[in-house]
Amino acid sequence: MTAVEPSATPQEVHRHRRRAVVASTVGTAIEWYDFFLYGTAAALVFPHVFFPGQDPYTGVLASFGTQFVGFAARPLGAAIFGHIGDRVGRKSTLVTTLVLMGLSTFLIGVLPGYASIGLAAPILLILLRVIQGIGVGGEWGGSVLMSMEWGSEGRRGLMASWPQFGVPLGLLASTGMVKLMNGVAGGGFDSWGWRVPFLASLVLIGIGLYVRLKVMESPAFTEVKQERVVVRQPVWSVLRHQWRTVLTAAFVRLSEQAPFYLFITFVLTYGTEKVGLPKGDLLNYTLVAAAIGLISVPLFGHLSDRFGRRLVYGIGICCVGLFAFPYYAMLDSGSSWIVLLAIVLSLVFHDIQYGPQAALIAEGFGTNVRYSGAGLGYQLASVIAGGPAPLIAAAILENTGSSTGISWYIVGCCVVAMGALLLMPRQVPALAASQEAAPVPTDAAASSGES
Repeated sequence: MTAVEPSATPQEVHRHRRRAVVASTVGTAIEWYDFFLYGTAAALVFPHVFFPGQDPYTGVLASFGTQFVGFAARPLGAAIFGHIGDRVGRKSTLVTTLVLMGLSTFLIGVLPGYASIGLAAPILLILLRVIQGIGVGGEWGGSVLMSMEWGSEGRRGLMASWPQFGVPLGLLASTGMVKLMNGVAGGGFDSWGWRVPFLASLVLIGIGLYVRLKVMESPAFTEVKQERVVVRQPVWSVLRHQWRTVLTAAFVRLSEQAPFYLFITFVLTYGTEKVGLPKGDLLNYTLVAAAIGLISVPLFGHLSDRFGRRLVYGIGICCVGLFAFPYYAMLDSGSSWIVLLAIVLSLVFHDIQYGPQAALIAEGFGTNVRYSGAGLGYQLASVIAGGPAPLIAAAILENTGSSTGISWYIVGCCVVAMGALLLMPRQVPALAASQEAAPVPTDAAASSGES
């Protein structure tokens, strides 16, 4: 059975809803474990393993460049799996993306370094990073929709935030594994210790598959099939009819995604190279901040159900923008407690946006094109925000020797995001009226989740 029967009891529906939330959250946590693991290794290890013989700045840029490739591939994954998700269903795509992501991460763990196979090492690393990007690009839409579409309309912010909860969980797990192996391997971390967290992904795939294969298709997509409004070309349809919604969804993430990768990835480079902080301390601080995110992400998702997505999200944009200069001043202090506070606050302000973000974006599309539309909007931000952010920050720091330009970059991202939030179309009807075209956005809020 792939869908809940109409005669299902409330207890059965509740059980399937809980299973869908768990499957979405666990699978997403595993995928983000893989993705964040790469970012941490790119900051700490890859410049030495895959790009040796260069000055530190060039090695860091090359390493973050391979990280950007993964971000650039994410819209491709969103398009491929968005088409499948809107045509076939959410469940099948979630299984495929999990396997794709996990296997590519495992293969990075066994990839020889530059010293062993020369130029082939960074080339293969880039190829595996592209596969990672395609996998995570298709993952987000399916996991968010599987959870959100099982929830009631008045709790969509909370339900959609649970897969977002997988982000701090994945960050916590990946940083924790790196921290553990850094302690266990000691001086051997750069040679073999970093590989163990990547190899552990194979075990996580098995756990994720066990959970996801038990989940049923979302009731909303089941209704789409029953009503015979499955769109034949969902990606093309949404780009043709809702291009503004896609673009505003991408730009509204500038204030969330670009600073986020500065807060969790570039901070490792900045903290160790510029401030002289111990690598282990920075990893500990990130662990604390990620643990707080386990509470703050669903909390702000819930608050968006109470007070409106746009209001909560707008507050988050303002907080990140106002914190841009104090953040680096606190890091530059070199004081352990002040640096810890800076890292924690940076991720809490990020979570104010990330909690309601999934519902904010997904509600802009009808169910029959939602996987494609929400996925494309969400993942296009990877090209303009998350991918280039560490590269831009590293270039600014190298050319100016100061964090001032980086802070202005964060402020600029927040200004653009606020403009996108104000221009973002409101919710649309659940189903499109035609099999050929995506629904047209309306100007009126459609539920209490909007303000």
